[in-house]
Amino acid sequence: MKVFITRKIPDAAVKLLKDNKINVVVYQKDKQISRSELLQNILDADGIISLLSDKIDSTIISCMNKCKVIANYAVGFNNIDINYAKQKGIIVTNTPDVLTDATADISIALTLACARNIIKGEKLVRNNKFKGWSPKLLLGVELKDKIFGILGAGRIGTATAIRAYAFGTKIIYYSNSRNHYLELMTNARKTSLDFLLKHSDFISIHLPLTMKTSHLLDANKLSLLKKTAILINTARGEIVDERVLIKMLKTKKIFSAGFDVYENEPNINPELIKLDNVVLLPHLGSASFEARNKMAELAARNVIRVLSGKKSLTPVN
Repeated sequence: MKVFITRKIPDAAVKLLKDNKINVVVYQKDKQISRSELLQNILDADGIISLLSDKIDSTIISCMNKCKVIANYAVGFNNIDINYAKQKGIIVTNTPDVLTDATADISIALTLACARNIIKGEKLVRNNKFKGWSPKLLLGVELKDKIFGILGAGRIGTATAIRAYAFGTKIIYYSNSRNHYLELMTNARKTSLDFLLKHSDFISIHLPLTMKTSHLLDANKLSLLKKTAILINTARGEIVDERVLIKMLKTKKIFSAGFDVYENEPNINPELIKLDNVVLLPHLGSASFEARNKMAELAARNVIRVLSGKKSLTPVN
C-alpha cells in the first residue's frame, strides 16, 4: 500500500508507516505542494497525510481512485470537503488533544505580549533607544482581576482559561454547550456572545471555522468591544473580519490584538504589518517538539488502522 505525505513532517510518522510495511512517499520540497503536484501523487495512494494548508476539495477527492483515509495533520479540517469524502467512502481524521497545551501556551504568550508591550519594549532595546527607566515608559495592563473571555470552550479554550485563571482573572465563556469541567476548575460562567464581547478585558478565540463561525466577529460584533480590550486569535483567521479589526486598531478602538492566524493565510494584510499595537506570529500554535511529534504519530496511527480494516482513532466524518 502507498501513503502520500504532502510535506515533510516529523520522522515518527514515516517510521510507524514503514514498520507496518507501508510504502511512504513524502513531498520533498520545503514549501506548500502545488495543486498539480498534489493531483499527480494522489492518483494511486491508499492513504494521504495532509496539512491544513492543502485544499482537499471535491475535485481533488474525485481523483483519489484508491484512497481510504485522509489524515489531516491538524486539529482543524476546514481544508477538506469531509462530506464529499464520506460519499466516496474515505475516512477523514484529525489530531486533537495532542496540541492542546502547546496552543494554549501560545494564547497566553500572545496575551502577555499584547498586555505588557513586550514587542515594543524589545524593539526599543534592539534599536538602542532605551535611555533608562521612566515612570510612564510603555505602560501596559495587568491580568489580575480582569475579565477573560473564552470564545469556544473546547479542549484548547479550556486549557487557555485554566492558564488565564492562574493569573487571577475572572473567566467567562461562550460555547454551544455548558462546560462543567471548566466551571469547576475556574469558576467560569457561560454567557451570550454579546455579553462576553461587551464585558471582557481579554478575548481569546478558540472556535473551529465553519459556515456559522466565518466572520462571526463582524463589524457589529467587534463594535461591542471595550476600548481597552485585547483580542487574541489562535484559532482561524476567517472567524474575524480582519479589515474591520484593522480599522479599529488604527483608530485605537481597542487596545491591542494578537494574531497567530490570518484571514488570507499565508498572505498577511500589509496594513497589519504597519501597526504597532499588534503582535504577529507565523501560526506557531502547535509549534513545539512535543506537539508536532505527537501529531505525526497520531496521523500515522489513524492511517495504519484504517488501511488494516480497523476503526480510526480520531475520525471527523
